[in-house]
Amino acid sequence: MPRLSKGLSNMVVLVYELFPPSPAAIPSALEALAETVQMAFVGTVIGFFLSLPAATLALRTIFPPYITTVVRALLGLVRTIPALFWAVIFVIAVGLGPLAGTLALSVYSLGYLSKLYYEAFEAVDQDVLDALRCTGAPRLAIVRYGIIPESMNTIISQLLFMLEYNIRSSTVLGFVGAGGVGLLMVSYIETLQYSSLTTVVAMTLVLVILIDFVSGYVRRRFLPAVRVVKLKR
Repeated sequence: MPRLSKGLSNMVVLVYELFPPSPAAIPSALEALAETVQMAFVGTVIGFFLSLPAATLALRTIFPPYITTVVRALLGLVRTIPALFWAVIFVIAVGLGPLAGTLALSVYSLGYLSKLYYEAFEAVDQDVLDALRCTGAPRLAIVRYGIIPESMNTIISQLLFMLEYNIRSSTVLGFVGAGGVGLLMVSYIETLQYSSLTTVVAMTLVLVILIDFVSGYVRRRFLPAVRVVKLKR
């Protein structure tokens, strides 16, 4: 009971120190948020380009089991490790900063996009693939001219969601030194600048809402029939 009472007292003091937000933190917050968006964008793009060949090699409708089993096992391993742990690994490997965060998001995107894509690819109408096989088309031609065009809506939709998800996810990577706005939050917490922390959190919230709105608008405007599969956090 005394610990709970002291905790409540400390919480009241913390809330008092969080407000009002400090305008002086706005320039630093904008710079950190820009770095966060860049990390998420580059990481998503790298993961996307890696996921297409990985998803192709995982196709049971195209490749034999001894290839697809190995590829799916590797992708499952990549997907099992959370982005925050990948960030720790890359911070150790390449040092503190946005490069570690970008690499972590790239690997994380690779794992999830590959799974979503090979499931979408395997759902393509087999009549389309059989028609291409009858022309003597090789495997890669079947993927290029049959599977990918038929799955394009899903490819774009999941890519947009992955970018949206990575922007939200990248805000916490800085807590392990992987750059972005999370690193700025940690510095404010360590130096007890709680009013500046409030400014950063509020601006991050605005960014996330804006990204959600833009991403949702693009999906509704250009991909009205596609249902987006959301990732579990």
